[in-house]
Amino acid sequence: MPLPPTPSSTQLSDRFRPVFRRIAEGALQRENDRTLAYDAVGWLRDAGFGALRVPHAAGGLGASVEQLFDQLVELGEADSNLPQVLRAHFGFIERLFAEVEPGLHAPWLDRAASGAIFGNATTELGHGAVGSLQTKLRREGGQWLLDGDKFYSTGTLYADWIGVAAQRVDGADGSGDRVLVLVPANAEGVERLDDWRGFGQRLSASGTTRFRRVRVDPANVLPSARTGPTPMTAFFQLVHLATLAGIARSIERDSVDFVRRRKRVYSHGSGTTPREDPLVQQLIGQLASTAFAATSAVQAVASALGDIDRLRAAGQPVSVEMLVEVELRMAKAQVFIGDAVLQSATRLFDVGGASALQEDLRLDRHWRNARTLASHNPVIYKARVVGDHALNGVEPTFYWTVGANTA
Repeated sequence: MPLPPTPSSTQLSDRFRPVFRRIAEGALQRENDRTLAYDAVGWLRDAGFGALRVPHAAGGLGASVEQLFDQLVELGEADSNLPQVLRAHFGFIERLFAEVEPGLHAPWLDRAASGAIFGNATTELGHGAVGSLQTKLRREGGQWLLDGDKFYSTGTLYADWIGVAAQRVDGADGSGDRVLVLVPANAEGVERLDDWRGFGQRLSASGTTRFRRVRVDPANVLPSARTGPTPMTAFFQLVHLATLAGIARSIERDSVDFVRRRKRVYSHGSGTTPREDPLVQQLIGQLASTAFAATSAVQAVASALGDIDRLRAAGQPVSVEMLVEVELRMAKAQVFIGDAVLQSATRLFDVGGASALQEDLRLDRHWRNARTLASHNPVIYKARVVGDHALNGVEPTFYWTVGANTA
């Protein structure tokens, strides 16, 4: 059903909650079998989920930043792999708005409105120097060719287009600028491997992508300077935090379901059934409170990002102070949410003793998935940034890279 140019949150929920329920019904089986979520991604595509942030005038749903993150939390509750799968997709659309001149938006927004999914190929393994990229875009015989290897290519197995971070070689000395290259996922010379071996987020397709002399249309190369204050680092990290909040909600859901079905009690317990035991009630209350607080923290950061986006849409300047504030707000949320959700994922097992450990329940997936998400963009550095700003007024670093320090 078509939505109005500015849909309400209720209208968006009415559209997507049936899809989320369908995804949740198969999440445990996909986890047990390690079945990649092609079906779930297809249901989201068919429902127009990938067009949430595409403006109505460009054929999308025209949702706000706040509405996007509310939907991502609910999707994370259904299956925590899915928001991470779509992180690069929504991040690419947001990057168009925040960092790419408007004249270049139209073809990409049109593709997203038509159901295209954008994947990610940014991070490289090995000991390359911090800030360098081994993936190169070179001109040869009148055409541009892309070569390189990427890892942590989250969502790329499910994608139609892949956003590749590359160094464009212009000078004879190998110098050039950093660019974002958009490559069709089925282009000749592209190889996508399902070789992610982490113990969590096993279906997020975060493996290797190889590019061997892939022909690139110059129109598919976008600037990617990655300098100066930006809302994009907060946006990308907030997708992880929304997923963690979704996990907290699924912990609450699964713990309630487990206790309600359970009949066995301990002789030294405090209730005639587990659901009547005040100690169990207290624990469920703590898990529910963590889910609420994590969701609220995500919403607080999303609100600040939404304010920035509305200024951008109105053609108004966005101050450095606003960008610093949203980055710090995100960092504070990350410090809290990661620890709180991991604690909930551990305390979940106190509701039922050894029977909660049955493999067919896979309750351990909540801790494994939360631990995996919390390991992205290590929280210890975010806590330090918050402390340094509080003590010394030092502004956060917005764009950062990984590699070997060769100095």
